[in-house]
Amino acid sequence: MHTQLKFVGRLFALLPILALAGCNMVVMSPSGDIAAQQRDLIVVATVLMLLIIVPVIFLTLFFAWRYRRSNTEARYDPEWHHSTRLEVIIWSAPLAIIIALGAVTWISTHKLDPYRPLDRLDAERPIPAEAKPLTVEVVALDWKWLFFYPDYGIATVNEMAAPVDVPINFKITASSVMNSFYVPALAGMIYAMPGMETKLHAVINKEGEYDGFSANYSGDGFSHMRFKFHGLEQAGFDEWIARVKGQGTALNRDAYLKLEKPSSKEPVRYYASVENGLYNAVLNMCATPGKMCMSEMMHVDLMGGGGRESHENRNRLEYDSRHNVESSPGATFPASGEPARTQEPREGIDGQPPSEPQSMNHDMNNMHQGHSGPDSNQGGPAPSQLNNDTPAPPASQP
Repeated sequence: MHTQLKFVGRLFALLPILALAGCNMVVMSPSGDIAAQQRDLIVVATVLMLLIIVPVIFLTLFFAWRYRRSNTEARYDPEWHHSTRLEVIIWSAPLAIIIALGAVTWISTHKLDPYRPLDRLDAERPIPAEAKPLTVEVVALDWKWLFFYPDYGIATVNEMAAPVDVPINFKITASSVMNSFYVPALAGMIYAMPGMETKLHAVINKEGEYDGFSANYSGDGFSHMRFKFHGLEQAGFDEWIARVKGQGTALNRDAYLKLEKPSSKEPVRYYASVENGLYNAVLNMCATPGKMCMSEMMHVDLMGGGGRESHENRNRLEYDSRHNVESSPGATFPASGEPARTQEPREGIDGQPPSEPQSMNHDMNNMHQGHSGPDSNQGGPAPSQLNNDTPAPPASQP
């Protein structure tokens, strides 16, 4: 019986180790230099704190055992009240650790500032003088990610790619509520906020497919607000650009407004061309016709305000009512399954009722029938890109 109890006890001791088998350790094993430096900071900070935590835990257990009531050999001194040697150890060790931890954190905080341009590809390679960074403009929508590539004139939904060992300059904003852009293998998360632009500089050092997602709760479709990040060699990245241009449609203002409507589990979409100034219109919250851009409003404020005639601008400044319950359909397709909040019929991202989701999800037959060119489907979103194995035409230059 005693042997069986010991065996069961050992099994229970292994349970925490078995639970770790389902963990994704990408944060501690990243593929980008910025994420690797952040991992090193976590390791160094943890080790420095363990230098005091482990001895304290050990001594706590040791003193409890050493001065237990049944140990009559332990020295009993009820009049003891002070030891200079112990005071020096108790105060100097934690103080030294705090100084070291503070210095490491202060240096790393400035070195890993997401707004700071990169100065190296990895620990052994500086950035070549002729290297040209890749600019990616990111928009957090409800509940999907829109990526603009201004150097190539394309855009994608829920998929992005970047060449290996090429610095990436992210410009990040949101269309409605605050989100958080996060690719654990690439770099730390940074917030996406409407009417504001945050920045992130990063580089991917290994080929692979990595997960990206929103790390800030933003509503019903938050858990499905995910995308794939592809780290590719330059040739593979050129093929990816060519595939987007060959299979994508056009992203104009009307198509964006339909894409902006809340939807979850959004498929990958390609846009071979993008209307000029669309990202800036999203950033300035004036993608909707008739809205005043924030840059224009700030200029009016800078000039001292608009006076009495400024009351005419009131309707042009009501940004927060775009998804108001009383002015918008309650749910969109694909929907969360919750009943609509209004009596109006539900509509999808392409304006069709949910019974006709052709533009949202393409079956396998449609998938093999090819995709329209960039001059077609001007008024709607791009078709979902479920088959990414289609041979790409020769890569084109931006």
